[in-house]
Amino acid sequence: MNHFGKKVTYKEWTFDSIKERDFFIRFIENSGKRFAVHKSFELLSKFSVGGYNMRGLTYAPDFVVYDADGRIEHVYDVKSGINQRAVDTAAKIRFKLFSLKTGLPVEVVVPRKHDFKMKLYGFATNRIQDPHARYDRHGNMKRKKNGEPMYDYYDVHKSVNYDIRDTIGW
Repeated sequence: MNHFGKKVTYKEWTFDSIKERDFFIRFIENSGKRFAVHKSFELLSKFSVGGYNMRGLTYAPDFVVYDADGRIEHVYDVKSGINQRAVDTAAKIRFKLFSLKTGLPVEVVVPRKHDFKMKLYGFATNRIQDPHARYDRHGNMKRKKNGEPMYDYYDVHKSVNYDIRDTIGW
């Protein structure tokens, strides 16, 4: 996937985009929770094929937030949108493999002025999150061929103080 963001440094961290840095400043840095920036997780170890080694596969989410006991509470990946262009197939595969390994979903977030959209990918049903009608750039509601409204499924949060386990019914 082509990345259009420009790397930016803030304090001791380097972020992939201004949007990612701003999400960090507004929602992560002062949350009172422990966190890690771009922590790498091994999803698949290297393995042999025909006498040669295939590389392993890693995933480095933008932010990992921990609870008071040191367990992973949130895994955030900041994107510019929640549509197909913003989240490519390779990213979705990494999200699924991460969830398989850890038992937690990757929360794809799109920062907005006072809050952020959060979408979970890879579930058999997207109805675990709230429906929001889709609109085109002119403000008209998008509709299916049969006239029914089209929906995106995501949650809106104003802080990281929520339990993702409640969303997925854990």
